[in-house]
Amino acid sequence: QFTTRVVSCRAAELRPEGGGEPVRGFQVVLEDTILFPEGGGQPDDRGLIGDVPVLRVTRRGPEAVHFVPAALEPGAEVLLSLDWERRFDHMQQHSGQHLITAVAEQMFGFKTTSWELGRQRSVIELDTPLVTAEQVEALEKSVNEKIRDRVPVTVRELAADDPEIETVRSRGLPDDHAGPVRVVDIKGIDSNLCCGTHVSNLSDLQVIKLLGVEKGKKNKTNLVFLAGNRVLKSLEQSHSTEKALTSLLKNGPGEHIEAVKRLQNSVKLLQKNNLNLLRDMAVLIARDFKSKPAPKQLFVLHRKEGDSEFMNIIANEIGTEETLLFLTVGDEKEAGLFLLAGPVEAVENLGPRVAELLDGKGAGKRGRFQGKATKMSRRGEVQALLQEFISHQNPGA
Repeated sequence: QFTTRVVSCRAAELRPEGGGEPVRGFQVVLEDTILFPEGGGQPDDRGLIGDVPVLRVTRRGPEAVHFVPAALEPGAEVLLSLDWERRFDHMQQHSGQHLITAVAEQMFGFKTTSWELGRQRSVIELDTPLVTAEQVEALEKSVNEKIRDRVPVTVRELAADDPEIETVRSRGLPDDHAGPVRVVDIKGIDSNLCCGTHVSNLSDLQVIKLLGVEKGKKNKTNLVFLAGNRVLKSLEQSHSTEKALTSLLKNGPGEHIEAVKRLQNSVKLLQKNNLNLLRDMAVLIARDFKSKPAPKQLFVLHRKEGDSEFMNIIANEIGTEETLLFLTVGDEKEAGLFLLAGPVEAVENLGPRVAELLDGKGAGKRGRFQGKATKMSRRGEVQALLQEFISHQNPGA
């Protein structure tokens, strides 16, 4: 916590990180702050000004701008409270990145070109097209050895024209930077220009887990990692999943993969058998209709189980030169598939109207119009439309 004063407060809007409508609120500048504004690859802090939540902190030149949902009186003394759980998580990930970056360069010559502190995992972009599994393993072993060595992490400030800055690792300063520069030192391992928040000793990182690599931009590789409490949370999540699978599959964790493979094979076989049965059923339905002494001009069928092939087999078997077919598959009260088949001119005329009634989309050619429907419950209205069309075509029918 930290006591300070409100310098200014002005109305503003905030665009949510996940998108959506802007949130109305206020931009507040304080005499000083303990909330870190986003920068250097690190997200911003959260907290409270009095009892008003801080939804975002950004940097505007030398000022930290706090976005809050309620106005604050300029000149008022306020108590600032920091969301420590979020801050400490960011400290662990950021110091973890410095350590991994330094050791990766020392061991393999891999330079870091950028990094991202994500919500679930963090990513370091390395300036190399390839990082082997053996290198990842060796790097993980080395960084965790340094955590166990309890190496101190310190912060110092240098004048902007201090020649020592040339010896410090840096990706450059912001264009609007003024005043001294901040250097974060991991004793004997790394010195880095950095504005972010860090632990005071590598032991505070607890552990680092490298999750592997992913292909990055041209000739770059993304190294994915977790540090500190995120490793424990990931382990807990994996353990919960393992327990659930043990209960479902009725075997131990070592047998889960083989059990799932057997289930996949069984499902594939069942799907194949089910498809063959549907095809046979489609042929029988069509032949039953054709065996009637006086075939009707309209054939309507709905089946919950089925697919486009099921409907097309029926249409092929019945023939569409004289009969108009309206076939649907799927849940009667939800979405599904439809097929309108019959004489070319009739289908061209009726197809778009059928799709509109079913609140769906479709396309047609050569006497068939098929697509997806979102309102299968309106099939009765389609049937009425088709019957009316046939009556107009054959008044005496």
